[in-house]
Order: sequence, then structure tokens, then C-alpha cells
Amino acid sequence: MQLAELLRADGVRILGATSSKKRLFHDLGDMAAALFGLKADSVAEALMEREGLGPTGVGDGIALPHARLEGLDRVRGLFVRLEKPLEFDAVDRQPVDLVFALLAPADAGVEHLKALALVSRTMRDSHTCAKLRANSDPSTLHAILTEAPANQAA
Repeated sequence: MQLAELLRADGVRILGATSSKKRLFHDLGDMAAALFGLKADSVAEALMEREGLGPTGVGDGIALPHARLEGLDRVRGLFVRLEKPLEFDAVDRQPVDLVFALLAPADAGVEHLKALALVSRTMRDSHTCAKLRANSDPSTLHAILTEAPANQAA
């Protein structure tokens, strides 16, 4: 599995000031509705429900929200770079500015876990994150992510 299989070029955005985690999840829901034909509210609710189990802010300004949803045929990704970091209840208590969301089919088993591991490895690479933070063009961000060194098979 490679990130290019999960993340379409039009699934990458830069967002200005996002007021809350809930607002971010609604923005991700809107993106998923436009790109994958899902119901925006269902996506936002699923992400909030998963977040209720424990924060998906993994530290170093990175969050990996994820959820399982009806209506998907395979695991899909969305990436957002926030211009203004957002409080996210991350494990290191630092605000988040890089968000890679994963949406998986309700019955996805190992594929969801493989995708999460791949995204986690990619986002742990400090050079990749530095490049993501230094660029403001969504197509450049997509290229950085899909060409990242962590793109080995999971």
C-alpha cells in the first residue's frame, strides 16, 4: 500500500483559522462529501465519536483522526494543513497544524490498520513534516506526501 492509493490530489487542502476540533471535523466531512459522495454530517459524527475514545493528536503538531463509515469501498485519506495551529488535546499538549484523516469502510479490517500504520510512519518523518509546513500549494503538499520515504509496503 502506498499513500498515493489513499490520498487524491484534490483531497489536500490548506485551511485558515479553524475555531475548534469539531469545526475541523465538519470541514473534513464537507471534503469527504465532495470527493467520495459521503454524507458530511455522518463523517463529522464518526470522527467525533472516534475522538471520544481518545485523542488522535499524536504529538509534534500532528493529528491522525480516523473513522469507519458505511458507503466507502476502500480506505480513503484527506490531508489538511492548518495555517493557525489548533488545540487538539494531543498527547504532548501541543497544538496541531498537520491533519491526516483516514476514512475506512465499516467492515475494513487489516487494510484500515495498514493504512493507519503507513500514514503514521510518513507523518513521523521530521523532514516530510518540515516540507509540509514550508509549502502552501495543495498540489505540492500532495506530492510531498505521496513521494515521502515512508511509502514502503505496510
